[in-house]
Amino acid sequence: MHTPEFPRRKAIFGTAAMAALGAVGAGAAPGSAHAQASNWPQRPVRVIVPNGPGASSDQLARVLAMKLGEVVNQQFVVDNRPGAGGIIGMDIAARAVPDGYTLMATSTANHVIAPHLHRKLSFDLFKDFEPIMLYGTTQNVLVVHPSMPAKTPQELFALLRANPGKYNMASAGSGAQSHLAGVQLMLAARTDATHVPYKGGGASVAAVVANESQFTFTPIAATIPFIRSGQLRALATAGTARSSQLPDLVTLAESGLPKFQSTGWVGMMTPRGTPKAVNERLYALMMQVMKQPDTRELIIRAGADPVTSTPEEFGKFIRSEFESFGAAVKAAKLVAE
Repeated sequence: MHTPEFPRRKAIFGTAAMAALGAVGAGAAPGSAHAQASNWPQRPVRVIVPNGPGASSDQLARVLAMKLGEVVNQQFVVDNRPGAGGIIGMDIAARAVPDGYTLMATSTANHVIAPHLHRKLSFDLFKDFEPIMLYGTTQNVLVVHPSMPAKTPQELFALLRANPGKYNMASAGSGAQSHLAGVQLMLAARTDATHVPYKGGGASVAAVVANESQFTFTPIAATIPFIRSGQLRALATAGTARSSQLPDLVTLAESGLPKFQSTGWVGMMTPRGTPKAVNERLYALMMQVMKQPDTRELIIRAGADPVTSTPEEFGKFIRSEFESFGAAVKAAKLVAE
């Protein structure tokens, strides 16, 4: 799938930006973060993304970095720190000076999946970060190969129950979001399928297109070209409302699983100890840019649905997601490293 290129004028590392960020870490005076909070930021802000360039969370973070930078006329500099499912980047963010000049754009894989797969964390998932706002969700979509007789989710579930072990469910790999989302779906539908892990989301979708596996439950962005071309049949999306990407497609909640939802998400956080006034200003600025039609359009073009939340709502959401994916990890019998 072609990924749109977003302008990076406000969201790339340049020599001047790197020098300014280095000066922040080395020479910021104690207490200076508390002064002039209403005028924050007065120098470049680093946005740590615990994923590599090109990832969905990276694309969405760059949209926010660019738009925030335009509003305050300062650079919001995306700093990709991938590794260990996001644990490396989160560790860097947790240990950063909490002066308002380091933010973290976190996501499902980083914040509520990877921590279940690592025995020891150098940070406290819930105490070392301050939630600011949930700003994008990427709904999962249930797709099947067109040769499958199922035209609805309930028909697929009935087919799986009647033919145990016959049909394959593709995923981006053991422990990946699509794997655990599929486990959650099978539990909710009281059925099962043979899990076939592939090396990445693109490979798993291609496997269903080729009918090596018969279905997958994965983020919408990777599947839309194949749905539109007829190479995949979409049965339902998994948000609380219909997707802006596929507005005519029913949700799983509309299809017999009234309490079920499954989405990826991205949100902004700050290290614990960041001045409250700075967090409040960041929240206000994010609300401002999220109301801009071009911001919402860029988020949609990146394959996500634009959303907003209060910090409190985002914090509760993370805890709920952590518990839900924890149950899926246990059901999948994945062992922490």
